[in-house]
Amino acid sequence: MTEVPRSQSLKHVDTLGWEGDVHGCLRLIDQTRLPSELIRIDCRDAETVWEAIKMLRVRGAPAIGIAAAYGVCVGVQNAVESDEAGFFARMEEVCDYLATSRPTAVNLFWALERMRNVALAERGRKSPRGIAEALLAEARQIHEEDRRMCREIGRHGAALLEDGQGVLTHCNAGGLATADYGTALAVFFAAAESGKTLHVYADETRPLLQGARLTAWELQQRGIDVTLICDSMAAQVMREGRVQTVVTGADRIAANGDTANKIGTYSVALLAAAHDIPFYVAAPTSTFDLAIATGHEIPIEERDPREITHGFGRQTAPEGIKVYNPAFDVTPARLITAIICEKGIIKPVDREQIAAVVGASPAGKHQPGERQEQRQHGGDK
Repeated sequence: MTEVPRSQSLKHVDTLGWEGDVHGCLRLIDQTRLPSELIRIDCRDAETVWEAIKMLRVRGAPAIGIAAAYGVCVGVQNAVESDEAGFFARMEEVCDYLATSRPTAVNLFWALERMRNVALAERGRKSPRGIAEALLAEARQIHEEDRRMCREIGRHGAALLEDGQGVLTHCNAGGLATADYGTALAVFFAAAESGKTLHVYADETRPLLQGARLTAWELQQRGIDVTLICDSMAAQVMREGRVQTVVTGADRIAANGDTANKIGTYSVALLAAAHDIPFYVAAPTSTFDLAIATGHEIPIEERDPREITHGFGRQTAPEGIKVYNPAFDVTPARLITAIICEKGIIKPVDREQIAAVVGASPAGKHQPGERQEQRQHGGDK
């Protein structure tokens, strides 16, 4: 574990990255320690990567996908000297294991499937070490692609914002959730770079306060004018005319445009509709799951009740109280003004327009996601 000097801003610290050669490790910022501490941890085995994803040390759909790809690389290191059968048995074990970390963010399964496909393409052509090197090259490619996608999302989205606007965002969809600028926050950063002045309102995002701990910190680091509000204040802020646009990220987008994002996003979309405010979703094409027809098919992760009853280590609810703690909700496509992806603006948000812009599902049938959903629901859904 390494402490990053406080003098370094987010502009100079990568959220995650690979250190070394094929026997190296994944190094990432422990986001559970922000904003009070900026700490990096080294993940040298699949178990540490799984724990980092599960416990939100790394979070945000694109960053989860990148971490999973690098997780495959560390997971197969002990099989590099094995025979081909042993190497592939280990790779499948690692991929299946990492797929159990979180069920909703489709980038996790998309990245694992890409890694599988690369290994299978080299089977019989390269040694296990050669395949491990190909896997690392693919993980780095996924990482670099996300950097480029963030910039393109920002470029397309910035055109939708006007100088002097108030904008609201929910949860964290910035550099901490991706390889570079983020998705929703990329829109703000690109707008600022083009000379536009914005005032961002950041929902605190209950129960784990990603908006307060991460988004407010990240915007402050980059010099963006930001005001933190409680989730329950969004309606009042809109009614007062302080917000003219809403931009959020996404963890999975169905073929019809229904979008899963951090719990509370659906509420924000309803409030935006009630106040006639545009509601935009910013996400890369890797977040689309065209094998899922509607949002009703998206598996919703339910997390530990103690995140609500004992938030940040302090008991705030009676012992034995029943708790329901879904980590995500689904915003219907009808409430989304447009989706901003690296290929452009998807408007109207419907099956036909998504198919025209996104094309074939980036991860085919997302089979890893389907396997994971079966595990989550006992295989009988």
